[in-house]
Amino acid sequence: MGMFDGLLGGIVGAGMVSVVNNILEQHGGVQGVVNQFEQNGLGATVRSWVATGPNQPIAPADVQKTLGPELLQQLSQKSGMPVEELAQKLAHLLPQAVDKLTPDGTLPKA
Repeated sequence: MGMFDGLLGGIVGAGMVSVVNNILEQHGGVQGVVNQFEQNGLGATVRSWVATGPNQPIAPADVQKTLGPELLQQLSQKSGMPVEELAQKLAHLLPQAVDKLTPDGTLPKA
């Protein structure tokens, strides 16, 4: 389990902590996740999650496109959740998780 488990558990629920931690690990932390969304044309959206204001929503299709089918399939198998349901949950949870992991509006130092 990663160092964010306690923080994330309260946000995403116990069942999704390992999924979110896996995404963070696969991308080298919060900075890597933010970079991945920026590279997929979602910079304004992901920056709103880091900033101290309201979080912009993201569509499940954008989560799928950004994280890629391979990673989502792996996470689907680990979680026992269909890919579409997982993308839907992540579209709801990732903005909250990134927001909570960047409480002062800046990315943690890697």
